[in-house]
Amino acid sequence: MFLISQNIESYDVQLPDNAVFRINLAWCNNLKELENKLAKNKKSEFFVDLPVGRIKPPNNKYSLDDMIPIIEANPCIKYLAVSNVENKNDLQPFLEKLPDYINIVPKIESQKAVLNIKEICDSLKTEKKIVMLDHDDLFSSIIHNNEDKNKFQEYIKSLIDFCNANSISLLRTVGVAFSDDEKRTTQYEK
Repeated sequence: MFLISQNIESYDVQLPDNAVFRINLAWCNNLKELENKLAKNKKSEFFVDLPVGRIKPPNNKYSLDDMIPIIEANPCIKYLAVSNVENKNDLQPFLEKLPDYINIVPKIESQKAVLNIKEICDSLKTEKKIVMLDHDDLFSSIIHNNEDKNKFQEYIKSLIDFCNANSISLLRTVGVAFSDDEKRTTQYEK
């Protein structure tokens, strides 16, 4: 899977045919903004990232109940990433309330999540299972919990090995776009 961030809309760039358009709701100041992005890109498949338990900026928050009518009205939303999943219980409301065609993608952001990856993946309903790794948050969690920072690579390797052995797609950041023409100053806070 090749995800491209919503920030690409700021530039005159054509999305490749195989790209999935990722909208991180932390970066949407309201749900009308989300609906506009969906309407503007009708031919795309969408990967919506729902921040749950996010404390770093930007910190816009939406509930699953806020999202359900939008998801049901937009079948182009194929994936919903859920932040800070550490065990199967964190996914339960999503598994119960979302339509079956939505591929729920747990975001792995802590050591606990890596240690519980089998339980997390076993709870997913879709045939093609996908997890997303947030390298920065995993590293921050290791530091915050006073664990040896050298264990970071061990956690990453453990996660990669599990996903490879179980035919699970592991989404990881591959590069970042930088620009000198970013003018927003308030996007980080609602």
